[in-house]
Amino acid sequence: MGALKKIQKAHKTGRHRSKREIRRVTGGKVDVKKLTTRAKAESSKQVRLNQAQQIRKAKRDGIVAKKRNFGSDLAAPILISVIPLNENIDINSIVSIFEKSEDSQTIVKKSSQGNIHISLKKWKKRFCLVTPSPDNIFEILDVIKVSSIVLFVLNDDIDDWGENILKSCIPQQLPTTMVVFSNTDKHSNVKQQNQNIRKKVKEAITKFLPDPNIRALNNTMDATNLLRIISEQKETPIHYRDCRPHLIAEKVEYIPCEKDNLTGTLKVTGYIRGKALSANNLVHIPEFGDYQLVQIDAPIDPFPIDPLRDVDNDDIKILEIADPKNQESLQDENIPEPMDCEQTWPTAEELAEAKAAKQNKIIKRVPKGTSAYQAAWIPDDGDELDDDKYSENDDDQNMAVEQSDFDNEADNSKEDDEEYETITISEAPIDEHRYDEQIDIREELQAIDILKKANLDAKFPDEVDTPQDTLAKIRFQKYRGLDSFRTSPWDPKENLPFDYSRIFEFENYRNTKKRVFRDAEEVIGAEPGWYVTLHIKNVDKELYDAYRAISPRPLVVFGLLQYEHKMSVLNVTLQRTNDSGDQPIASKEKLLFQCGFRRFTACPLFSEHISGSKHKYLRFFQPQVTAVATMYAPISFSPCPVLCYKQHKNGELELIAKGNVLSVDPNRLIIKRVVLSGHPFKVYKRSAVIRFMFFNREDIEWFKPIELYTKYGRRGYIKEPLGTHGHMKCIFKGQLKSQDTVLMNLYKRVYPKWTYEPLSFYVENDE
Repeated sequence: MGALKKIQKAHKTGRHRSKREIRRVTGGKVDVKKLTTRAKAESSKQVRLNQAQQIRKAKRDGIVAKKRNFGSDLAAPILISVIPLNENIDINSIVSIFEKSEDSQTIVKKSSQGNIHISLKKWKKRFCLVTPSPDNIFEILDVIKVSSIVLFVLNDDIDDWGENILKSCIPQQLPTTMVVFSNTDKHSNVKQQNQNIRKKVKEAITKFLPDPNIRALNNTMDATNLLRIISEQKETPIHYRDCRPHLIAEKVEYIPCEKDNLTGTLKVTGYIRGKALSANNLVHIPEFGDYQLVQIDAPIDPFPIDPLRDVDNDDIKILEIADPKNQESLQDENIPEPMDCEQTWPTAEELAEAKAAKQNKIIKRVPKGTSAYQAAWIPDDGDELDDDKYSENDDDQNMAVEQSDFDNEADNSKEDDEEYETITISEAPIDEHRYDEQIDIREELQAIDILKKANLDAKFPDEVDTPQDTLAKIRFQKYRGLDSFRTSPWDPKENLPFDYSRIFEFENYRNTKKRVFRDAEEVIGAEPGWYVTLHIKNVDKELYDAYRAISPRPLVVFGLLQYEHKMSVLNVTLQRTNDSGDQPIASKEKLLFQCGFRRFTACPLFSEHISGSKHKYLRFFQPQVTAVATMYAPISFSPCPVLCYKQHKNGELELIAKGNVLSVDPNRLIIKRVVLSGHPFKVYKRSAVIRFMFFNREDIEWFKPIELYTKYGRRGYIKEPLGTHGHMKCIFKGQLKSQDTVLMNLYKRVYPKWTYEPLSFYVENDE
């Protein structure tokens, strides 16, 4: 054993003691662990089992009651949206199969908006069929948002027109889906023909929907069986829809204002779904905007299950009238005060108040009559912690990004020869003069320029050329150097733009979101399943006329949660779709967003989706990259799906990205990086002469404190300038190679521009 060997001290356990000896020595003292366990009053195992059984039984009874009332008089009709996936499908012929019922207990009615209501007294169920216009993708998306069941109609294969519908509907979150096909061929063996069509339909739809429920729809018997299966289906929950009240219009009426005849009251009648709606809350109509309610009425339900019920009664019951004191305001922006920025020297009273506010206030329990001096000598029982203080430091960047990708197409290498045939089509020669007339040369040159910049940014990210005609310290005067991009401090309240005074900010986004969702459960008003009429005030008459010009069109109304009409900085995570290809998407480019139930255009800033306090600005949204788009927009609480479209000059929309709402955080630091590059001119072991990074001696002295690095991993700094043409002597922590490149990083914070524009019928008509 060596002299430096450390000998551990032996653990002396003592002699063995019996339980009686231990009780005698302790003298009735209780162990701390046993004392805390007794203070908690833990229940026995049997009590815990009974409590868990009661909770489980209550949940099961609630699910059974909801399923039993699904589609009954106590709930809204089962809303079925019929969507064709082939351009040549006649959707009216499909819907007519449901209308041709031979059962005397089946009632079929049609509302003024074109919705078909089917009431089945035998099953005590009622259904509502909605057929949106297949030419308008936004109309299809709005109807699917509020539907209970989506019925996709397919012949044999999905064409490009149907694929575009699916690729927009799936990222939006689909409800319960079913696929139907119709056998138009009057073949002798109908069963064998249905099996062949079912096989083709399954191969086509499985690329997008795993394990689809496929049914045949050839006659009224198939339609009756299909409705029975739909009534027994489990409804797929969609969080962003179910936590808000919504309805689809069965009747729309407009009453102009008597004073100016420019605005009026829009009366929308339908079934409330989701949550309860109060007359004091705001509502949103897609492509109309946000509005206040005057009152909510309850007319007689014209689509009952019992056909003997009197539905001709015109009695209307007023459920709720809006209270001006408790009604939410339509003010969506903060009104800034320019004089708030004025700096004045604080007075003596203000300094005394600030000093008193800085002192830590400790709350103690002391005997009655104890003075403040005596209380200072009483020891504390425990430290008082402020939970709200620490809850504000939650990092919103660790939210999971849902990356569900249904766009990957399966490769089918072997196909049956009997199912396909080869045809030859003669193509007419292209008229070159007419083809050239349709091409815009200026647009082609701009596209080439953007493509070159995107490729250059992908190969050499953030590298820029130092200007030779102006000083670099003037060109990059808003930039700064950082020792570490990850750990260096950056004040989020420093040099904010004027637009930040117009927006609203949450002190804690997560806690506010939980409270808003909890308050939505306790709203008292029109309950889900009620047939009501909403009186929406101050609706623009020209906007309503534009809507009626393209009627009949389904009209959807959503109830807004608290704060959802306020403007703030919205951050959404986006991922490029496979069909968008390699086309460049630049930051600050005008894009069309569908965020939940809202649609608007904005020019967002793209940044990296990483954890940390600072996020690097992306000049281009490259493929195979998950980026965060930051823009001024109304507040939307996550989870909320987001679709991003690019609008071409011919009016066509292309889905280029999909994602989800990340947060509402104006303090998100988006840092733009600029990389200045130089090349070695002479190398002397660890020192080298660098040129082409700067072209003035004054710039070298200005950027001298900033650290340098090379592409081969060397670190260094500027020692001194040489001459007057931009040469400088630099010292590195290692031998520099002649083919290496010297780089310098400069950073500045960037902010989005106020480019938010809500989408309306005016924009659609102008295009």
